[in-house]
Amino acid sequence: MNGTALRFCVLAGGLLVAAGCTAPGDYIDKWFGTGPAQKPAELVVFKPTATARILWQGNVGPAERNVFTPVINDGAVYAAGAAGQIVRFDVVSGKVAGRIDTKTPLSGGVGSNGNVILAGTAKGEVLALDKAGKQLWRAQLSSEILSAPQLEQGVVVVRSGDGRVYGLDAATGVRKWLYQRALPSLMVRTHAGVLINRGGVFVGFSGGRLVALTLDTGNVVWEAAVALPKGATELERVADVSSLPIADGRQICAVAFQGRVSCYDVLKGTPNWGRDVSSISGLTSDRENIYVADDKSALIAFEKVGGASLWKQDKLYGRYVSGPVVTGKYVAVGDMQGYVHFVSRDDGSFVARIATDGSPIVAQPLELSNGILVQTLKGGVYAIAIQ
Repeated sequence: MNGTALRFCVLAGGLLVAAGCTAPGDYIDKWFGTGPAQKPAELVVFKPTATARILWQGNVGPAERNVFTPVINDGAVYAAGAAGQIVRFDVVSGKVAGRIDTKTPLSGGVGSNGNVILAGTAKGEVLALDKAGKQLWRAQLSSEILSAPQLEQGVVVVRSGDGRVYGLDAATGVRKWLYQRALPSLMVRTHAGVLINRGGVFVGFSGGRLVALTLDTGNVVWEAAVALPKGATELERVADVSSLPIADGRQICAVAFQGRVSCYDVLKGTPNWGRDVSSISGLTSDRENIYVADDKSALIAFEKVGGASLWKQDKLYGRYVSGPVVTGKYVAVGDMQGYVHFVSRDDGSFVARIATDGSPIVAQPLELSNGILVQTLKGGVYAIAIQ
């Protein structure tokens, strides 16, 4: 098992109980230096056919036991750390364009539309700030906020740690709608939030379900089974969609732990194709293909239409890679030692590698116009170019 989940947790009495969580979450303890030693695969020796270089770097403070995802909007990168600092970097130069001290410990990534900055706390609060750091509103939800709030068309959509999805008024923070569903007793604790696309909100849940909601009302449009729980024990039956789905004009795809990668019609939810693969880290796509990081840290490429398997890169075993990102001719992932690996989109062969600060890259990297952006658990923010 690997990827974006922090650990397996028991849901008891409506609360996420971290103590006594099941052993497959040990990889995250290894990341934080508290778990049993696991030897990752040795770095593959290869002849680079591309050059990766750091364009700029900054720091926003450690993530502690959280996972923070930055956001890019209106020529700026917004990133946050657990201590409550939010930093705005110029996306081209990396120059610090602003700092906000929320004076509140944060627990998830940053959301922004360029004017409003959003962040969540472990106490279940959503903070809305302007660029100067002035608080616009603060909303109290039911549980910790582990993912970045999203803002579109006057609605802030937030997922809480107990699996509920809220639609809040972007001007006031007042709740417009709430979606909730029953959760299994054992599930993956995840920092994946929601995807907003074409006026819909798409959310993956424990139990292998992918749900499409309307942005304005939160009504269910369709629901699909990405994976069906199976097995004799509760652990074997964990089949959670714990990473963000991806969507293009016609198709939306998601992947589940101990399940499948499945693609559906984005409007109707009717299935297009599915292939057996287990993942927590997540997936990405380009115009032709879909790329998945599986639970053994292999990268697998499928054709977007039909799902035919194209290639598999399995030389990163045990390195607990992040979700992948596409940049130009390449696919990139970060790993538990802070390396960023670039492979060819054509055949999955290694083309370049670059080190950051030595701490895990858990959050899925973001695409830049000339490379990628990563944030490490030590709070390092790196813009990396690949040529």
